[in-house]
Amino acid sequence: MLDYLIVFGAAAAVAFVATPLVRRFAVRTGAIDRPSDRKVHPVPTPTLGGIAIYLAVLVGMGVSRVLPFFSQLHHSSSEPLAALVAGLVILLIGIWDDVRGTSPGVKAAGQILAAGILVLLGVQLLYFWFPGQGILSLGSDVGVPLTVLWVVAMVNAVNLIDGLDGLAAGVVAIAAIAFFAYIYQTPGGSLYGNASTAALLSAIVAGACLGFLPWNFNRARIFMGDSGAMLLGLLLAVATISGVGRTDTAPTGGDLAAFAIPIIIPVIVLALPFLDVMFAIVRRIRRGRPVTSPDKEHIHHRLMDIGHSHRGAVLMMYLWSALISLAALAVALINGRLVVGAILLSTAIIIAGTSLPRLRRGGRASAPAPPATEPEVNPIKGPEAPLP
Repeated sequence: MLDYLIVFGAAAAVAFVATPLVRRFAVRTGAIDRPSDRKVHPVPTPTLGGIAIYLAVLVGMGVSRVLPFFSQLHHSSSEPLAALVAGLVILLIGIWDDVRGTSPGVKAAGQILAAGILVLLGVQLLYFWFPGQGILSLGSDVGVPLTVLWVVAMVNAVNLIDGLDGLAAGVVAIAAIAFFAYIYQTPGGSLYGNASTAALLSAIVAGACLGFLPWNFNRARIFMGDSGAMLLGLLLAVATISGVGRTDTAPTGGDLAAFAIPIIIPVIVLALPFLDVMFAIVRRIRRGRPVTSPDKEHIHHRLMDIGHSHRGAVLMMYLWSALISLAALAVALINGRLVVGAILLSTAIIIAGTSLPRLRRGGRASAPAPPATEPEVNPIKGPEAPLP
């Protein structure tokens, strides 16, 4: 555990230190995300935070290479290198989109390219455990397209949830910590000695997100942009593929393990982003709009519509993510139907209760807080006028 904490701390420290430097670079190069009718931030805000996140991942991975605990992993597996190479590709695509803008088709092509690089460098779903059938071995004709589909789905899930200050960073950090706990406690999660690519990437991603979050939480002084959101989605995809699709060991744990099929664990842990994607697709198809068309009807937007403040909506989704992740871990790891059932029921009650509209004394839902008009704060220079 100590070795994972070291790489976690290294990634967090680099992200925290590098983010204000990247912010300066974004301001000087004009990489500014400006307010619009489909965005909620009231002032121009620097973007390209994905660069700081990638630097944190790079350093975290570098630190792991000098730790003896991870030596067998780095010498025997190409997955860490694959994550860095494909991550760099998706980062560059995101940077171009943040600065110049791209069409949905071009962005999708870039995501498929990054997924293809992962497959070529050895990241692929190889096994799938199904209750009553045991371990199923996936051939390349099935494993490759499933891998590409999984990577693209994860990338877009994280990208779509990046709509409020600190939301994507916080939710991804919670998901990464929960998935780390699952892999760390699950036999068969480590293929190279005691080290695991899934656990290593989860620790690094969690550290990078938490180091970036102080600069990104409301009011955000920098956005991660598509470069950061897509990068985090890709890294989580690699972690989940490595953790649940490359082991031929059947899951053990609670007597409800049949409901905790390993490939479902990351879906449950990342339930909010995936649900948001599903609702968005259904909503746009029903209205006859392109699936890729943007709108302001995501889950976080609806929380603000029913009366939650910007920060309140973000904190609410943090709570939901943590509760859902806890429920997933309970199903997978805890013996005893009564205990697991109590946890699941409590989770459902809390989520249902906190999703109700906030009411004023008069019984009407409170309106969203008006946009902030105070000058933007530069974390390096102090107060300053809004960016041009």
